[in-house]
Amino acid sequence: MGDLLFLAHRIPYPPDKGDKIRSWNILKYVAARAPVHLCAFVDDPEDMKHEAFLASICKSVKLIPMDPKDRLKRAWAGWRKGEALSVSLFDDRAMKRWVWDRVKQNDIDRMFVFSSQMAPYALGHTSQDRRLVMDFVDIDSDKFAQYAKESRWPKSWLYAREAKLLQAYEKQVARHVDVSLFVSDAETAMFRRIAGSYAHSVDTLHNGVDLAYFSPDAAFAPLGDEAGPKLVFTGAMDYRPNIDAVCWFADAILPRVRKRYPQARFLVVGGKPSPEVQALAAREGIVVTGRVPDVRPYVAAADVAVAPVRIARGVQNKVLEAMAMARPVVATEAAWSGIDAAPERDLLVRRDAESFADAVCAVLDDPALAARLAGNGRQQVESRYAWNAQLAKLDGWLGLGAADSKVEAA
Repeated sequence: MGDLLFLAHRIPYPPDKGDKIRSWNILKYVAARAPVHLCAFVDDPEDMKHEAFLASICKSVKLIPMDPKDRLKRAWAGWRKGEALSVSLFDDRAMKRWVWDRVKQNDIDRMFVFSSQMAPYALGHTSQDRRLVMDFVDIDSDKFAQYAKESRWPKSWLYAREAKLLQAYEKQVARHVDVSLFVSDAETAMFRRIAGSYAHSVDTLHNGVDLAYFSPDAAFAPLGDEAGPKLVFTGAMDYRPNIDAVCWFADAILPRVRKRYPQARFLVVGGKPSPEVQALAAREGIVVTGRVPDVRPYVAAADVAVAPVRIARGVQNKVLEAMAMARPVVATEAAWSGIDAAPERDLLVRRDAESFADAVCAVLDDPALAARLAGNGRQQVESRYAWNAQLAKLDGWLGLGAADSKVEAA
């Protein structure tokens, strides 16, 4: 077998946010089984320091910094051409040249593309002898359709435009690749309905959890034991669904909880908090941490891990990680959707602010309930969400060989 080209819209390491957790685990899995050429964009200059580590597990690595100054030019160029802006923002000459050189100079017979924005770089190199696996992860067009419904004009119009153009683009990509992957069975079924005959080969590649890392028994420095119940939310805090989630919780749910538990504190844990999220820190009972080196101390300290996500796609890693850490979880239906876990047994699922607050208080009221949810949640992810079990499907799709134990241990 030849080499494998791995393209990602964001550097897969460190795995400190949802998409990078998935891309890193996939990269590590395939790099242990095939020579990999990795090319990815970098949106955080701090992440460039990980290039040497990635080079230690890949045959070659190319990281391309995303210059914020170029975003407006690329968006304008895409607008003039009638393209989806999500795609035009990733149109880069250096990426095109590097991919062309890799394919020309190496025996690349497999390509794995992570996120639909990267598809144009691979579609120009398809052939009968080169297998192309496209990991859409989520249906981005449907996400923008949700944004359009939740927004006022002119944003609603812009989001609706993006949803329409992206849907047409996603269908064309699926038409030309060998396999289209999505993160949940619900996403897979929805795409089959949307794409029709274009979705000729579609399957689900579920997320997993690093059960040794996200374990209540793992070695990490505990969080200081401060008074009052801790309600913890983790996630990238420049991502619109997460911003909406924590603002809704702060406005509509936390006040109800604090009527019963005045010392309760809401910890918002995640990098790049938006101005709206930063403003929450001025409120009593709310802590906004920004980026932290390790989320586990915060999750482990949670009396309740909350996932009040109203705009959601795919699988919420924050829910899986909290369950793996044996913490009781209260989530919305949107946050729970796509996760193989039973409401009332493994976690509590609620629809509106009042019932969500009541569920949080119920867990705080009843240590036995908290312990039952925590234990059942951990047991469920152990039985259902080990990464290697999920990623074994890649062996057939990409023709992978035996694993290199040194890379697997990275």
